[in-house]
Amino acid sequence: MGAITLTPQEQNRLLVLNALQQCRCTMAEAAQVLGLSPRQLRRLRAAYQARGAAALVHGNRGRPSSRRTPAQTRDRLLHLARAKYAGVNFQHLTELLAEHDQVLLSRPTVHRILRAAGVSSPRTRRPPAHRTRRDRMPQEGMLAQFDGSHHPWLEDRGPALVLHAGIDDATGKIIGAYFDEEETTAGYFRVFRQAADGPGLPLAAYTDQHSIFVGSRRRPLTLEEQLQGQRAPTQLGRVFQELGIQWIPASSPQAKGRIERLFGALQDRLVTELRMAGIGEKEAANAFLPGFIVRYNARFAKPAAYPEPVYRPWPAGVDPDTICCFKYLRTVANDHTVTLGPDLVQIVPNGRSYAKARVEIHEHVDGTMAVFYQGHQLSIKRLTTPTAARVGARRGTRVNPSQPLAVALAERRTRRLGRTGQRTAPLTKPRADHPWRRYDQEQRLKAARRRTKSLIT
Repeated sequence: MGAITLTPQEQNRLLVLNALQQCRCTMAEAAQVLGLSPRQLRRLRAAYQARGAAALVHGNRGRPSSRRTPAQTRDRLLHLARAKYAGVNFQHLTELLAEHDQVLLSRPTVHRILRAAGVSSPRTRRPPAHRTRRDRMPQEGMLAQFDGSHHPWLEDRGPALVLHAGIDDATGKIIGAYFDEEETTAGYFRVFRQAADGPGLPLAAYTDQHSIFVGSRRRPLTLEEQLQGQRAPTQLGRVFQELGIQWIPASSPQAKGRIERLFGALQDRLVTELRMAGIGEKEAANAFLPGFIVRYNARFAKPAAYPEPVYRPWPAGVDPDTICCFKYLRTVANDHTVTLGPDLVQIVPNGRSYAKARVEIHEHVDGTMAVFYQGHQLSIKRLTTPTAARVGARRGTRVNPSQPLAVALAERRTRRLGRTGQRTAPLTKPRADHPWRRYDQEQRLKAARRRTKSLIT
């Protein structure tokens, strides 16, 4: 008979049974020490007297489990994890196997098989930092978080894109998402339209302090802003005001942790599913988003503390295109034309002169325009070719409409940064009260005083 390996519990039973055999304890005392009933202890003692220490070993030791995953299924799982689903985290892999390959395994089983074979999950977990937790809003629609994520969403199959997204704070549902070449105002316009067409308008919006949402405080006030006593809002700030949405700025990325965690999940799951679908263009990626959002919300959305949502419907009688658009004030020329950058718009005659009148130009995300005078829309004729290639990022700079957007962005980046990647001289002429000019004037004044003092002495 070979060697027998006993567990710590089985070793304790062996010691107590030996003491019982040597009459150093009673049957009741031995049963109490081992946590067994006297009847069970008598059966165990009889087996020990008949077969020795082998009677203490469980009978199923060394036998394969009847519920063990078949070897064919294990081999198929390892093949799919290393080939088709390479780089997918274990939880997402479990869902993809059940959805596309009819391999029904639990996540712990997948984790155990892959780790035993030396396959590790790409999603490494780090110990969480100690922070004060902010509870979710109690009702859906009370607060929505918005942000943009720069990531190679299409990997090497297409251009680098930025995902604009909004998430409900109470439930974690994605209320809108849109891909664009850069983080743009137009991208957030489309997200707001998706939210308005879906659940509705949230009571408050929680974002970072990007210049898309709030203007730079370093910029000097214009004359109109000085007369009004406040800075003019950005295009998105104006949308918040017109729709009655309270804007709440975040002071750090950790403050808007829910949408940051959303992007962490999307950079794993969405990238994988875009790769599986063979998508390599922005238009196809945006067409793929609605179906993905439905599946994501069904999988990860959490119920709110109070089930009644507080989303507000779109204001009755208000056209969404008159809100989610770029608005500019311009003066009509004597020939009844209005210019907006390289675009030229002709006001169609209607028996009234609008020369020198202040009108409001609405530029929609698709490149179309509308002109309003005192709330009434005027008939216009576009004298330039309409285009949707407009850069709405940062300060809303316009580019040549006939120039591709990617080329325009590259030229802007080249002008702003030198060949070495370092920031060069500013593109605009410094203003009269710029610190550089004040320093130069002070140095010249000191030099003049020194020359005057030397002449007097």
